[in-house]
Amino acid sequence: MLPRRLLIPALLFCAPLSAGAAGETPRDIDEGFAQVEVLTRAMEIIRENYVDADKVTYQRLMTGALRGMLAELDPHSQFLAPEIFEQLKESADGSYDGAGFTLAPRTDLLKVVTVRADSPAGRAGLMPGDEVVKIGDHFTQKGGYMENLTLLRGEPGETLALTVRRPATRETLVFAMVREVIRQETVRDAVLLDASLAGDSKIGYARLVQFGQQTPRELADALDALEDNGMTALVLDLRNNPGGLLNTTVEACGEFLPPNTVIVTTEGRDPARNPPPMRTPARQRRTREYPVAVLVNHSSASGAELMSAALQDLKRAVLVGTTTFGKGSVQSIIPGDNGTAIRLTTAKYFSPSHRAIHEVGITPDIVCDLTPEEEKRIMEDQVARGSAAPDPRAMAQLGDRQLERAATALRGLLLLRATPVQEPGKDGK
Repeated sequence: MLPRRLLIPALLFCAPLSAGAAGETPRDIDEGFAQVEVLTRAMEIIRENYVDADKVTYQRLMTGALRGMLAELDPHSQFLAPEIFEQLKESADGSYDGAGFTLAPRTDLLKVVTVRADSPAGRAGLMPGDEVVKIGDHFTQKGGYMENLTLLRGEPGETLALTVRRPATRETLVFAMVREVIRQETVRDAVLLDASLAGDSKIGYARLVQFGQQTPRELADALDALEDNGMTALVLDLRNNPGGLLNTTVEACGEFLPPNTVIVTTEGRDPARNPPPMRTPARQRRTREYPVAVLVNHSSASGAELMSAALQDLKRAVLVGTTTFGKGSVQSIIPGDNGTAIRLTTAKYFSPSHRAIHEVGITPDIVCDLTPEEEKRIMEDQVARGSAAPDPRAMAQLGDRQLERAATALRGLLLLRATPVQEPGKDGK
C-alpha cells in the first residue's frame, strides 16, 4: 500500500466522480481505486528518478496524464489548460478573427477540412485535405490538438506561416497569410444557373458556407429572391461547409421541410438524460416545394451532414457528390479546478431515420468525384470573385461536374413533374 500522503492528490481528483457511473458495483469502484494507486505510484517513481527535475512537478505530470487519458478516447476529447479554455470561451462569445480554415482533430496529424474562399487561407492557396506539418517553426506532432490551435490563433494583422503536406500531389508547401476578421455572411452566390446547365428550366444555385446565427434569415432571403425571379428548382451547395450552430442548422432545414419535423436526435450514455429531438420551426415564411439537389463532399461536416441526412431521409432532396466527413458527435465542456476544463464526447447525433453519422458520413444518392485539379480550379474561381456574385455563364464553363450532375438530376425531376399521369381506360389499358 502506498503512503497516505501519495494518495491524497489522486483521491481529491476523483472526488467529483465519487458517485460513479450508472450501474457500477462496489467491485468496480474498488478496481477504480486500485488503478488510481497505480497512477499515483508511477507519478512518484517518475518524480524521484527522472533526470530533469523541473519537468516532473505534480502539475506537469498530472496535466500530461490527463491529456493522454482523453486522447485515448477519441480525437475530439481533450484536456484544456487554463489559457486554452479561456481562448475557447472567447471564441464561443463570437470572435471571428483568424485565417479562415477548419481542422479535423486527429491524434496523428492536423488535417484541413474546410477553407473559406473569401479568407486569408483561401487567397493563399490552402486546400481541404492539406496536412499541417508546421505552424511557424513548431512541428504539429509535438503538440496536442488544442495546443496547436493556440499557435494558430492571433490578432488581425499578424502573419501566420504554415508548412503543409498535400497528399493529392505529394507536395510540401509553405503558405504565409495575414490574419483578419472573417466576414460572417454564410449564404453566398445565389444566382439562376446558365441555360447551358439548366436548359429550359430556371434552376437556382446557392452556396451555404457555414451555419451561423444569421444563416436561417440569409437563406430565406436568398430563396425568396430566386423564387421571385422564377426559380423552379434549387442546387444547394454544402461542399466544404464545416457546420456551425446546431439550432440554426435545424432552423435552416425548416425552409424545405414541414413545420415540427424531427431533424436530429441526440443520444448519450444515459437514455434518461437525452434531450428531446430537435424539430423545424412551427411556422414558415413560405412553403417551398420545388425539387432540391444538395452538393456534398469529403469536407461537408457536422451541421452540413445533419442537414444533408435529414433532406435525404425525408425524400426532400437528392444528394450529389462524395461521402461526407463523418462528424456526428457532441462535445461537452466540463470546467475543472484552477481554470482548466475537459472537452468530452458525451453523445452522438442521429438522422431522422436514426442513421449514425459519426465516423461514417453521408453517402450521396449520385456519387460524383472531382479531381484535385478540378477542386483547385473551383476554389480559385471563388477566391478571384471574392464577395462578388458569380457570372452564370462563367460558372457553367468551370467544368464543375458535381454541379452539372445536380442540374441534370433536377431537370429530370422537373420533367417528371410536368409529365401528365395518364388515366387507364375502361379496358384497363
